Amino acid sequence: MKTDHTPATDQDAFAAVADAMDRAHALARRYVQTLPERRVAAQGTPAELAAALDEPLPEQASDPAGVVEEWFRRAEPGIVASAGPRFFGYVVGGATPAAVAGDWLATALDQCSGFYPAAPAAAETELVVVRWLLDLFGLPASWSGTLTGGATMSNLTGLAAARQWVGARLGFDPAADGLGGRPPIPVITNTMTHSSARKALSTLGLGRTSLHEARTIDGRVSLADLEQKLAAIDGPAIIMATAGEVNSGHSDDINAVADLRDRHPGGAWLHVDGAFGLFAGISPALRHHVAGVERADSIASDLHKWLNVPYGAGVAFVRDAAIHKSAFAIPAPYIANSEGWNSDDYGPEMSRRFRALAAWCALKALGRAGYREMVERCVANAQQFAEWIEPQPDLELLTAPELNIVCFRFTQGGDDLDAFNRQAVTAIQRDGRAFVSGTTWGGKAAIRAAFDHWATTSEDVQILCDVVRSGR
Repeated sequence: MKTDHTPATDQDAFAAVADAMDRAHALARRYVQTLPERRVAAQGTPAELAAALDEPLPEQASDPAGVVEEWFRRAEPGIVASAGPRFFGYVVGGATPAAVAGDWLATALDQCSGFYPAAPAAAETELVVVRWLLDLFGLPASWSGTLTGGATMSNLTGLAAARQWVGARLGFDPAADGLGGRPPIPVITNTMTHSSARKALSTLGLGRTSLHEARTIDGRVSLADLEQKLAAIDGPAIIMATAGEVNSGHSDDINAVADLRDRHPGGAWLHVDGAFGLFAGISPALRHHVAGVERADSIASDLHKWLNVPYGAGVAFVRDAAIHKSAFAIPAPYIANSEGWNSDDYGPEMSRRFRALAAWCALKALGRAGYREMVERCVANAQQFAEWIEPQPDLELLTAPELNIVCFRFTQGGDDLDAFNRQAVTAIQRDGRAFVSGTTWGGKAAIRAAFDHWATTSEDVQILCDVVRSGR
C-alpha cells in the first residue's frame, strides 16, 4: 500500500479509507464485546500514558489502518470503560447499538451540517429529532430547538436567548450591540447550579460571580429565598431552575418557580437546566419530578446522558423561535440564499458534525416505550443500591434517591472520615469491577453512583454493592 501523501488513483485513496475503517471496526468490535468483563477504570498512570503516547511529529506518512491499531495498542491502558454497564461515575450514560451505528455512519458521511445547502439530509434529520424529543418530553410542538455538543452549549444557547429577551426589554440588542455600557442583566440561580451553566453565563458576559444566588435545601432551591432575591430586582431578570441536581437527582419545584416568574412586575425569563432530570418526563410514574417544565422559556439537556447516544450531544429548546434565532443568526454572503433550515442560526457553532443521526437512530430503534422502560429500569437500579446501603452499619445515604443518583458516605473509618471517603472512591475505582465518583455534600466528602446506562442490570448493581463493601 502506498504510504506517501499522494494516492496513485482515487480508487487507491478510498480503498485506504475502507481498510482503515475495517481495522477500526475490528478493534471497536473486540472492545465492545469485552465491555462486560473489562476493568472499568484506566490502568495506566499519567506518566506511563505520557511515555506511551508522546513522540515527535512524524516526518513521513504511515499506513492509516496501522496508525489506528498502533494508537489503540499504546493508549488502551488509559481507556476508561465508560461505555460499559458498570460505569456509575458522574452522569455519563452509554450508547445504544443503534446510536453507535448511526454515529459511525455520520462520521463516514462527514456532512457539514451547519447550513442547509451543504447537508439537506442532516438538517431535516435534526428537525425530526427535535420534534421527537419535544414529544418524548411532553413539551409543546411549537418550540424551537437545536442539537448541541452537550449541557454547556445547551445552557449557553438557552441563556443567550434569555439575554436577548432581557436586552430587548432594556432597550438594546445584546447580540448586536454587546453588553458594554449597558444596564446589567440580573441572573438568579441557586447555590448548587451546575458548573456548565455557570460557564455558559461567563461565556455570555453575564458573569459567574455576580449572580444572585438563592439558598438550596436538600438540593432544591428555597422558594422563599428565590422570591426575596427576585423582589429585590427592579426590572427584567433571568431565573435559572434545575431539573435533576447532580448530587441528589432532586429537581426544583418548577411550577412554583414559574409562578414567581409570572408575578414579577419587571418580567422574567425562566431557564431550566435539565441535563438528565428532564428525562423523568418520559415516564408517567416519574413525570411529577419535572411538573411545570413546559412553562419554562428555555430548557437545556444532555443527550449523551439518558438518551444514551455517544459523547458529546445535547439539545436546547426555546419557546420563542424568533428570539432563539436573533441570538445567533449572522448572515454571510457565501451561505446566502438557503431555502432550508440552517442550524447555525440557532446555536453557537457554525462548523458542526452530523450528531443528529445517532439520536435519530437511537430514538427510532427504542421508541417511546423503550426509553420509558430504560429510564424506569435505571431508577429501579438506583433504588436497589440505595436499599442495600440503608441497613449497612458503616454507610449512610446522604439524600433520599428520587431518580438515578445515589449519594452516600462511609460513617466509620478513623478520625478523618472525609479523607477515608475520598480514599474509598480511589479504592473502588482501582478494584476495576465498577466505577464511582466522589463529591461533596453538606460540607462532607461523599460518593456518588449514577445509574443511566441502557445495559445495566440488577446483577451489575449487586457487583457494585460487593465492590463498595470491599472498597472499605
